[in-house]
Amino acid sequence: MTPDTDRDDDVNGSARGARTVGIVVNPTKISIAALRDAIEAVSEELPDDVTAQWYETTAEDPGTGMAREAVADGCDLIIAAGGDGTVRAVAETLAGSGIPLGIVPAGTGNLLARNLAMNTGDPRTALHVAFTGSPRAIDVGRLDVLREDGSVDRRRFLVMAGIGIDARMIDATDPVLKKRVGWLAYVSAILRVMRIRKTLRMTMSLDGARAHRLRCHTIMVGNCGTLQGDILLMPDASVDDGNFEVLVLRPTSILGWVQIFVKIIWENGVLRRTSLGPRVLGLAHEVRAMSYRTTRDIRLRSDTPHRLEIDGDVVGQAMAIHARVEHGGLNVIVPGTVLESRP
Repeated sequence: MTPDTDRDDDVNGSARGARTVGIVVNPTKISIAALRDAIEAVSEELPDDVTAQWYETTAEDPGTGMAREAVADGCDLIIAAGGDGTVRAVAETLAGSGIPLGIVPAGTGNLLARNLAMNTGDPRTALHVAFTGSPRAIDVGRLDVLREDGSVDRRRFLVMAGIGIDARMIDATDPVLKKRVGWLAYVSAILRVMRIRKTLRMTMSLDGARAHRLRCHTIMVGNCGTLQGDILLMPDASVDDGNFEVLVLRPTSILGWVQIFVKIIWENGVLRRTSLGPRVLGLAHEVRAMSYRTTRDIRLRSDTPHRLEIDGDVVGQAMAIHARVEHGGLNVIVPGTVLESRP
């Protein structure tokens, strides 16, 4: 890696270009020293000279401001090194800008990277993809959040947003345990929150249709559907189809929870991945305990505030949310083989 952008010949005499890359890194998730070493190693394999600009996230700013700085500094590629929260924060700035986003997954879930079939265990491999992969236009969720004081908070999300058990689970997860055992810490948390019988009373409107009332435990709006452990929560969610998949959970008994787990673990996780799965699932009946909907625009409103999570982070309490799809709003660098294998 060299900051000398005037150099135009490599050792073989062939022309070399110059790139300025912004690295937005969460130092609590990944060693900056190790990341620097990895970039040095990868850059030696590249046809271009690479100048890296470094931006560290803070507790107050998980990456949005740092991405703005990188844009202002003229970076033509910005890499988010951290968890889904870091990736989302950087995407807040890059969505609609045309500047591509590279990802070095270093969090607990790394859900966007998983849904893009990216390697989540090797920073050097992830960096190589960021420098040499292909841009893929993915959808972005635009979210208006009505707070209890009447203010409106505008956010973006890439994976999913949810009100109910998922938000309470994230809020109840022990950060020390999460650091030690990773996503398995969520299992303990969800078992605790499931004991709390708290029903959401909401109104929901899809694609501008008339709002209807519903009682449920959870409403999730998904831009993509695979969770940790390769669990397929929303089987028809896709990052680039211009739609959300909405999941509503409304069990009224232990039997309802059993039906939910059977559908998610057995039907979604096993049957859908077999050759006979789609044919068998075509004969299956929907269960009242859970339902799926597809929409480009969803409005939810409640008379009382509820915790809201986006991309694995609780972002306070919401009285209402309005989510809509920004189709193809973000360019993410993915492995070329993944791009070639798409239908």
